Amino acid sequence: MTATELTPTLDVQSLFGLPRGTVVLVTGGARGLGKMIATGFVQNGAKVYISSRTTKACDETAAELNALGPGQCVSLPADLSSYDECQRVRGELEKEGSLHVLVNNSGRTYEAPLTEHSDQAWDDLMTLNVRRVFTLVQALSPLLEAGAAAGTGRIVNIGSMYAISVTGNESYAYCASKAALHHLGRHLALNLGPRGITVNTLALGAFPTDMLAESLDNSIEEIAAGVPLRRLGSAADIAGTCIYLASRAGAWTTGAVIPVDGGSMVVPQGVL
Repeated sequence: MTATELTPTLDVQSLFGLPRGTVVLVTGGARGLGKMIATGFVQNGAKVYISSRTTKACDETAAELNALGPGQCVSLPADLSSYDECQRVRGELEKEGSLHVLVNNSGRTYEAPLTEHSDQAWDDLMTLNVRRVFTLVQALSPLLEAGAAAGTGRIVNIGSMYAISVTGNESYAYCASKAALHHLGRHLALNLGPRGITVNTLALGAFPTDMLAESLDNSIEEIAAGVPLRRLGSAADIAGTCIYLASRAGAWTTGAVIPVDGGSMVVPQGVL
């Protein structure tokens, strides 16, 4: 090993910057967390494809992010609960020749009392939140391997703190699906590591998104008061973590579940 290899360049830009020509796919990228993540990558020079079921939402977000620059945002509408649609997305991305970062953010939530919890909801959530993540990784792994050969091959799964701790809300299918996603990420990390692809999962706390608003029992202020850092997550929090994992700084982190929750999981839950 040479002296240069022992003392690599450790300036912030080389560690945390995105390589020129970085291509990213953010599923569910037209709104909410996905839009926050896509914005961070575009503002740091990446070419970002965003997929969501609604063409109008994808097109509007792409136009908004292209106006921000300096990177590029490409609208790629798709219903990612469909196997065939996942394959169509693969076909579109093959035109790039490689994919450097896949952010599996598409997801659905559902809440109902135990005796009323829908059997169909279990199928729908497990399909979108877990099964199609696997489908996309299957389909896109050759492109990610090509990205890894060029220096960057990353998968970031968007999980939940409620895959680890228990929520008082009756969102059984959602929590179980996210726990499955966390373990799927670890399993994929083991098998994709030799191909140069890292796989990590973020255990998210509360962020101000439509999904949170749909399941609120308490006000935003009450939720924030229960977080040790006394606020909800921001776009900088989620985008910054994804960019870290996509950068040189995150190149040796794989198979991890990383809390991005303001400390919520360290709050004592009481004793029965």
